[in-house]
Parts: sequence; C-alpha cells; structure tokens
Amino acid sequence: MFIRNRFLPPLAALASISMVAGCGVFSSDASGDEAPIVVGTTSAPATLDPAASWDNSWELFRNVYQTLLNYTPGGVKPEPDAAEKCGFTDKTSMVYSCTLREGLKFSDGHKMDAHAVKHSFDRIKKINVNGGPAGLLGTLSRVQAKGDREVVFHLSQPDATFPLVLTTPAMSIVDPEEYPADALREDGKISGSGPYSLASFEEGKKAELVRNGNYKGIADRKNSAVTIRYFQQSDEMVKALKNKQIAVIYRGLGASDTLDIEVNQKAKGLQLVVNPTTEISYLVFNPSDPWAAKPAVRKAVAHVIDRPALVHNVYKDTVEPLYSMIPRGLVGHTTGFFDDFGAPSVPKAERVLAEAGITDRVPLTLWYTSDRYGSTTKPAFEELKRQLEASDLFTVTLKSRPWKTYVAGYQKGEYPVFGRGWFPDFNDADNFVAPFVGKQNALGTPYEAPKITDKLLPDSRKESDRGAVGDQFEEAQQILVDDARLVPLWQGKQYVAANDEIAGLKKVIDPATMMVMWELSWKTSW
Repeated sequence: MFIRNRFLPPLAALASISMVAGCGVFSSDASGDEAPIVVGTTSAPATLDPAASWDNSWELFRNVYQTLLNYTPGGVKPEPDAAEKCGFTDKTSMVYSCTLREGLKFSDGHKMDAHAVKHSFDRIKKINVNGGPAGLLGTLSRVQAKGDREVVFHLSQPDATFPLVLTTPAMSIVDPEEYPADALREDGKISGSGPYSLASFEEGKKAELVRNGNYKGIADRKNSAVTIRYFQQSDEMVKALKNKQIAVIYRGLGASDTLDIEVNQKAKGLQLVVNPTTEISYLVFNPSDPWAAKPAVRKAVAHVIDRPALVHNVYKDTVEPLYSMIPRGLVGHTTGFFDDFGAPSVPKAERVLAEAGITDRVPLTLWYTSDRYGSTTKPAFEELKRQLEASDLFTVTLKSRPWKTYVAGYQKGEYPVFGRGWFPDFNDADNFVAPFVGKQNALGTPYEAPKITDKLLPDSRKESDRGAVGDQFEEAQQILVDDARLVPLWQGKQYVAANDEIAGLKKVIDPATMMVMWELSWKTSW
C-alpha cells in the first residue's frame, strides 16, 4: 500500500515557497580526511549535459548540479535551493518568479545569477534534443532575468505543476561560459553549483565527487567525498559489496540478491532499506513497426501477459503487478488493463487477432536494456517471451543493448516493442501521462492523443488541489488502455543495501527516487 501524502503535498502549498527556519544554507562539517563513500549502481549516465537528459543521468545531476527548488531529506514539498524564494505572482498560475540566494557561484568560481538561469532554460528549448527534457517545458513561453537575482517564468497556460518541474535535475542551472546556448557540452566535464564537484569521470566506470566549496543550498553534507562505481551486472556489484569494495548499492539489485540480503543481512554485516516508490515498468509499442502498429496485436499481447506470474517467478514478489500507467498511491490510478482485458486469456487474444484477419503467428521483436535495471531484466523478458510463445500466437525474438546505445535506438524509432522503466520526475499523476504522449515525448516515439494533450492535461493543470484531478486522469488512462500503445507491467520499490558501517539510508532517497549522496555517512564519524 502506498500513502499518497508521503509523496505529494497539495499544490496550493507550492504557490509560494521560501526559506524557513531549518531550511537555510548548509555547509558540511564532515572531515576532509575521511575515506570517500563508494556507491555501486547499474545506472550509468548517458550524458553529462542536463539539456540532453530525460533519463537516469539525473541521478548524477542531483548531486553535482543545483536546481531552483529541491527537497529536504524526507520532505515531500519543494523547498528553495538555489532560490531564496519562489512563487506564482498572479492568480492564474501563469507567472512564476524566483529570487536567487546571494553570492552563488559555480564550482569553477564563475558567478551564478539570474542570467545563468535564463540561459539554462533557454538552451533546453533551443537545442530540443529528441526525447530530451524540452518536453517538460511545454507550458513555458519565455524566461525573463530581472537584474542579477530575480528570474521570471512566463507560461503559455495555467500550470500548477510548474514548481514540481523546477525540482527536476533537467532544470539544473549551468554555467553560460561552459555550456553553449545552441549545442550540448561534450568535453566530459561538469560545471555546476551543487553540493559536489565532479573531480573525475570515466564513462561507464566511475564518477568521483568531492565537496563543492562554493555551494550554498539546502544540502547538509554528511561526508566529504563520494565515488560512484558503475556496474554492468548486478551479481558483480553485490560481490563488491560483500567484499567491501563498495559500501552502498543504490540501484540494480537483482530479486534473488535482494531476498538474500534481506534474510541474511545481520550475519553478513549488511543492511537493507526498502523505500516505497512509484517506479513502474512497462512495454512500448512503436507505431512505425507494421506489426506493433496494429491495435489487435497490441491488445492480444495485453490479453496474454501474465503479470502475477512475472512478478512471482522472476521478481520473487519484490515488485507488484500493475494495471495502470499511473501507479498506486497517486490520484488517477485505476486498474484499467485488468478491467478491460481481465485475467490472462489466450482464447480472448486469439479472437482479437482473428477479428482483425490475423491467423498466422505474429512475429515480434522485444528489446530491453542489458544493464540499466539490473540482472533481473533479462529473465523478465525471457518470461514474457515464454508467455507469448506458449499461446501459439506469437514468435518472439529478444534483443538487448547497453543503456547508452539503447536510448539512442528507441529515440530513432528502431525498436518494434521495447521495455522501459519510469522513475518519476515528480510524484503527480501528470508525470505518468504527459511524458509519454504528444509529438515530442520522453520515449522519442510520437503518440498523438489530442484529447489528452489538448484537453485533459491543460484542464488538470489549472487545479492547484491535485487531489481534485482524478476525473481527468481516469479518462486519460482509459484512452491509454483503449490504444494499448503502452502496457504497464509492474510497480516497484527502491532497495538500498549497504554495509553496517554506513548511516543515513532512511533519508537518502528523494521523492523522485534519486539518491542524495550527501545524506550518507560513516558511523565512525559520528
């Protein structure tokens, strides 16, 4: 069971946001002599430039860049970070203003001001990477810098979710002297104003973070340095944890390893913390593929897939079946795929295909990423292949790529059917619908759904009380079910494993399921 209030405050509370006692500027008291905390993950960034990223690269960005708004540990409401205060200045939620903290600097010593903020947002829209974060700024009309410290966002229509968009690492503020206005930065470096500086980076191997001495913001750093190691396989990462080559595992634990650590953690000197999240996994059907474009094929797949079997046999019940693109715990969640397709049924699938004149086995190629989501992904897709072929209705070919090339592939429309996970940008139903529809979306696969994009989403964004938008999102979800272009599979949890010398695990995952490295510490340093 997910508790909505754990994630999402009423957006009326977001109309005006300012620093309060306990949420001011923090600096680290951690000793500079302590060893770096080494964190392992299977989630390596695909880019170092925020203008190109609407993916897991944010997990690094959260710690080295800074956004106007962010979350305090354990918090559910955005708080000022680079900003001193933010709020809507009109009654229609179309003009949003932020005043920056005084004396902000980037890690390279350059001044960070309102002009840098404007530059950062303008370049996202101008560069307009396919499948990139420009899709999050669909309601942003223009950005105005008023002096050095005030920045004003003018929206094209009311958007009560805009403060939540500002918390996302895609909206990281970058140095105009280092990040071109019309091109991505490609020198493998980062100039941010976040809690840490990027001391070194080896693509696909490691990122070394050290405390940024110029940082002013809400992060209370409890360590002086963190090294992130990127692994291709979950079992290699778990072995490194047990051998104390790393201290923490953030993302990518396999189901069997999770259960093993949970049962034997005390004996092995380990600890496991479970964070309920709104993470989901789903299949995407590419309409440019002749078979995936057929509604009957998509609906037949939806009839055959056995989510409970997938969850139990492969994921060992560490995730839960999902029948809605909006996960449990958020307003707008339904069980539409169960309501319309029911329990797995080969006869129903066969009938749907026959009515469309399809009598031969349907050839489908399913793609998945070999490294992004951990070692359980491969057996999960093998299970999907088994289920589909056991129906005698499909012939399935499985293919995979590492995440970086996988992303490039689906953005180019190369995959007939492919798997994606979604870790929320912010915990609102809007973020489980809007990113996947429209000409430009996070999947790089155009999905024309005018009733959603032109009516339901705009209407919902006028409402500051996000508990009152259920009707719009239930209707949007029914459109998604009818199309079956996106087929939800499961809803997950975020497991963090560590050796027993590490503290801070209970507050280390933010509402968008990203690890805030500054909360980690060595118990011996208390």
